[in-house]
Amino acid sequence: MYRPDHAAHTADTAHHDDRVQFLVVADETSLAEVEAELALLPLCARGRVFVEVGEPSQVSALATPIRMTVTWLVRSRRSGRPGTGERCAPGEAALRAVRAWSAEMLCDGPGATRAIVTGGFDLVAGVGEHLRDTVGMAPEAVTAPSFG
Repeated sequence: MYRPDHAAHTADTAHHDDRVQFLVVADETSLAEVEAELALLPLCARGRVFVEVGEPSQVSALATPIRMTVTWLVRSRRSGRPGTGERCAPGEAALRAVRAWSAEMLCDGPGATRAIVTGGFDLVAGVGEHLRDTVGMAPEAVTAPSFG
């Protein structure tokens, strides 16, 4: 079927998709909470889930909408700050993953992206700050617990 709205679309033109995409970030302290948050997403939700855990034994199956990709970040298999020889600190792997993901997926700005961030203070604070201050997401687009 011919669609005139796509006739001018080429590899050199941007395809702007205004559907909401979700970024979900969690750690081993919030697995039950992230499962509950994922269950509340629409079945047609799309986006990325990053879950940081200490050991491979903490990796488990997560029920997610079919268009969501889950990445487990195991700290015991990762290094800390480059050049230091340190181990990966809690929150560090997730923050690095979110920085890389947002640089690639949100290069034109956050658009309709919504973030759900659960876990320890370092993870929530680091990821939330990056999304709001660096990426430019509105505070209401980032759902995170208050440590108040």
